[in-house]
Amino acid sequence: MNYRSFQIGVVRLFQVAVGAVVLSLLLASCGGGGSGAGDTYPAATLGGVVAVSGPDSFLLYPNPQSSPAIDSQAYAQAYYAAIDPTNAKDTLVKWKAANGFGSGTGMEVQAVFGDVRDLGYGRYVTARKNTDGTIAFYVDNYLVWSAAGYGYSSLNLDAAVARDQRWYIGTNAIEFSPGPAGGAPFAKYFTFDPVTGARLLAANLDGRGNKAMPGICTGCHGGRGDPLTPPDAFGNQLFAVVGNPASGVRGDLKGKLHFFEPDTFSFSTLAGKTRPDQEAAIKTLNQWVLCTYPLPTSSVVPTGYAEDTCRNVATLDEWQGGAADIVKAAYGGNGLPNPAYADNYVPASWVAAGQTTLYQNVVQPACRMCHILRGIGQQSDADFSNFTAFQTSADRIMEHVIERGNMPLTKVLYGRYWSTPSMYNTMNTFLQNEGYTVLDAASAPLLPGRPIADAGLNRTVSTGATTLSAAGSMYADTFSWSIVSNPGSAATLSVATGVQTTFNATANGTYGVQLVASKGTVQSVPVVLTLVVNSALTPAPAAIRFSDIKAVLQAAGAGKCITCHTPAPAGNLPPSPIIYANVDRNGDGLVDATDDLWLYTEVRGRINFSDISGSPLLRKPSGHHHNGGVQSGFGDQVNKISADKLQPGDPLRANYDLFLNWISNGAPY
Repeated sequence: MNYRSFQIGVVRLFQVAVGAVVLSLLLASCGGGGSGAGDTYPAATLGGVVAVSGPDSFLLYPNPQSSPAIDSQAYAQAYYAAIDPTNAKDTLVKWKAANGFGSGTGMEVQAVFGDVRDLGYGRYVTARKNTDGTIAFYVDNYLVWSAAGYGYSSLNLDAAVARDQRWYIGTNAIEFSPGPAGGAPFAKYFTFDPVTGARLLAANLDGRGNKAMPGICTGCHGGRGDPLTPPDAFGNQLFAVVGNPASGVRGDLKGKLHFFEPDTFSFSTLAGKTRPDQEAAIKTLNQWVLCTYPLPTSSVVPTGYAEDTCRNVATLDEWQGGAADIVKAAYGGNGLPNPAYADNYVPASWVAAGQTTLYQNVVQPACRMCHILRGIGQQSDADFSNFTAFQTSADRIMEHVIERGNMPLTKVLYGRYWSTPSMYNTMNTFLQNEGYTVLDAASAPLLPGRPIADAGLNRTVSTGATTLSAAGSMYADTFSWSIVSNPGSAATLSVATGVQTTFNATANGTYGVQLVASKGTVQSVPVVLTLVVNSALTPAPAAIRFSDIKAVLQAAGAGKCITCHTPAPAGNLPPSPIIYANVDRNGDGLVDATDDLWLYTEVRGRINFSDISGSPLLRKPSGHHHNGGVQSGFGDQVNKISADKLQPGDPLRANYDLFLNWISNGAPY
């Protein structure tokens, strides 16, 4: 680990890790390190870092995964082994050469601005479009260290304009190009050490410690966080092959490039560096980014507009979200007639719903930059282009913004959100209208960091012992359990305190177990877990294994999981990212028990053990994005009621309870 000294005033000296290279959330130029000999996993950042208090999970996937975690050196190494197996790009010099910078061919442009909204750095961007259509960006980042720590200062912009190497803290980069074996292009992310030029495996983006690549980039660029495979024949864990990018190769996480939003930048007053001076260059950058966005599947190429001639038509299952609409609207629509960027775009569904204020006050400044790049051909609810989709995500918004405090995704924007009444008050009004409590007893906004009790999800269990866990609780260190509904006094708890307790019932019935979580003297709102005890439950929760889950996933019949989660769905349906059919997953030419283990790993990756209710494995079939749960046992298809809204024991949620009990027991193989 190398360190650069920063002088503050006359005698004050801090050391800042050169691993604190920055992520360009706006342009998607991010990175990390890989499997090359020169790759570096930075040591912990030293002096000047503000002590952490309260929420601190910025830039991380909500689902942390395991074996290894997404935020780990092993995950970063596997990523670079997939996209750069020969280490042809493991230094900044090699990366630039591979992408043609300074070659005299193609076209290069530059821009410099201050990142006011997201990470606070001064950024000097150099980008090029090659004659073969590949596109690459790299950004040199500048941070003038101060007592304020990581955050925007006009001094950072000044340092970037002057290219003052005293404050240069690293380069990150992104390229849109084919994989090592060719094929359809996709986005790849890199970060390089400012002293050695070596590719880094992790970056400290906000003064709160290193986080591994590529997750700190792809989390805000539409990318996925799938688990690595089990070890292959050579003992290597590999990146998963996701079912619906056009490339279909390992290392394509479906990450995308973010367009440049100069309305959110600060600019210099020096001649040649002002915003008017740079509008033409920024428009070129946005045109190049637009080239990476596929046209909708129904499009005809060319569309008749010059900016679309470089765009491919999306496959049925490929992302074709609304980011291109925003870019086009900012330059006056099709043909991009306006020379300067002006963002007044509000999606039609938001206007029709009378929610323009919510979009302009909250979604556009605080949510859109990350969410607009999310989604697949089947559904793009998470891109927030549609108000109804945003509304159906109210429970997740409440949890991530008001309770967990990990969104907005960056510390700078998080701080701005909670210091801007027009943001949090507008959001709170929306959540109140959806039935959520967002104010305390004194009518002040509830803030993240208070203890939140989580005893798990209501479910059906067998007679005998059932382990209950408060591990999903937030910002708490002590826990108090009690039985508040105990028909016939047939149930007991092994302990009244602790993260875990054992619930033991000797008779069928509906029981209520209360949990209160505390942090010091501050207590959470009590929550009551409903447990329906059924001695005839088959299989018993403790006996559920992956074979039981696989049987449901592969059950035949109209509307079942396997209808879509297969390599070639009938009826011209697009394939899903996760394939549940029996296929040769490890590429050894056989479909056998090893492939079952690989399938188990993929399915387990759909579980969020830190937030079970948010697990896609439960939310998707139970009704979210599946029209009320069309699969038998995952909801009431007739009345479009999702399984998680039905009472435990209801036969219409039988499969939901099966999955939930399996997950609650650790999802054993």
